[in-house]
Amino acid sequence: MIFDDLKSTTMKDQPDQKPNGEKAKGLYFLSSRWWCPAAVLLGVLCLGLLVTLIMLIMQVSQVSGLLKQHQANLTHQEIILEGQILAQRQAEKASQESEKELKEMIKNLTQKLDEKSKKQMELHHQNLNLQEALRKAANFSAVFADNCILTAFTICQKKANLVRAR
Repeated sequence: MIFDDLKSTTMKDQPDQKPNGEKAKGLYFLSSRWWCPAAVLLGVLCLGLLVTLIMLIMQVSQVSGLLKQHQANLTHQEIILEGQILAQRQAEKASQESEKELKEMIKNLTQKLDEKSKKQMELHHQNLNLQEALRKAANFSAVFADNCILTAFTICQKKANLVRAR
């Protein structure tokens, strides 16, 4: 067989079977009338899959961007919360220090008040003692004055009696 012989033979001219009875291998399915619609259908399916793949890639990209943005927001919120926690701890520490100072001041003021109360009680007892002493002195003075008056009256009577008796 020469080249021209090969050129002139078509698929229809080629036998479906080999001389030994086996089916011939080759592109015999291209002679079917369904290969063109099948190829178009496969092409449309591939195109649909490609478009779907592109859309999925775009959605994944958008989701990735949203995740990055969400992560940045979470990081920012975390920093804010850490700052708030630190401020709260500092406020608690300052409050505890303030509470200690106030307790110390209350303790000192209580001690001073106790000391002043003791002094006031001592002064009150001294005042009561002085009032009692003044009362006793007043009674003694009254008795003494009465005695003096009686004694003076008695002396005056005796002198008057002596003067009369004379």
